[in-house]
Amino acid sequence: MQTLKEKLNFYGTKKEPIFFAIDFDAKEHYIAPLDTLDSDIQFSFENPKNSTNKQKVPYTYHPVSIEHYKKAFDKVQEEIKRGNTYLINLTFPSKLEIDYNLKEIYDATDARFKLYFKDKFVCFTPERFIEIKNNSIYTYPMKGTIEASIPNAKEKILNNKKEMAEHVMVVDLLRNDLSMVSKKVRVEKFRYVEKIKAGERELLQVSSKIKGELKTNWHEYLGDILTTMLPAGSITGAPKKSTTKIIKEVEGYKRGFFSGIFGVFDGNSLDSAVMIRYIEKTPNGLVYKSGGGLTIDSDYESEYLEMCEKVYVPFF
Repeated sequence: MQTLKEKLNFYGTKKEPIFFAIDFDAKEHYIAPLDTLDSDIQFSFENPKNSTNKQKVPYTYHPVSIEHYKKAFDKVQEEIKRGNTYLINLTFPSKLEIDYNLKEIYDATDARFKLYFKDKFVCFTPERFIEIKNNSIYTYPMKGTIEASIPNAKEKILNNKKEMAEHVMVVDLLRNDLSMVSKKVRVEKFRYVEKIKAGERELLQVSSKIKGELKTNWHEYLGDILTTMLPAGSITGAPKKSTTKIIKEVEGYKRGFFSGIFGVFDGNSLDSAVMIRYIEKTPNGLVYKSGGGLTIDSDYESEYLEMCEKVYVPFF
């Protein structure tokens, strides 16, 4: 049986257009040629609908208790003090109650990237993972969010020392990841601000753009590129290996496809996204998985609030 890397290299060498979805642990995956893609998989890239005739969706959610969160938070702080991590993305599932199914949520979503997968989960994410075009590879780490309605929001988020430190760490991590698969790696754009939709709210999101140069036959080692860079640095932390181990110990649940990636290779170029803003069907109903980055300067109450605020459902 072919491994994930071997499958991706096989299709890449043939230059056969494919869709792929890979879970957080890179243990579960789905790869299929676009012309044989199952009908219960739907996706969209860079295609927000921007509808003006939408209604607010009634829903309720039930996050883990703040006591449960603080227990994990405290363990993370201990690991930071020991030097085992200096940035970690801590997440938890929240039970979601809503009178719509996953397909209906997918159809209603305005998002840069979105995916409906076999009535198992849906995600509507603003975050690109990697993009490859013209023998160049790009990644766009996102770290730092603020309500757009706050006075001087852009200046506040850009001047926040904690957010700056967290963003610098992620940029450094992703730059290192790119250097393992490409040459001439450089940050082309540092800490630029974009406005994104979050249900009825508008947020300002801070991103950076990093570029590397690939060999002209990069498609032949497509699997090497993707598996080397997984899991995505923005939803793990740094250093990646030890931080990933800590995540599995302190979160106490299986992320599954949440914070994994999905994408398309069209035979000439590749685009992919990180699976955040994620709703999953479970035997006990729908859950919404969310979280945020922690550093030594983090405050557990504000981080818990951020995790909760990231739970939202798009308009219908």
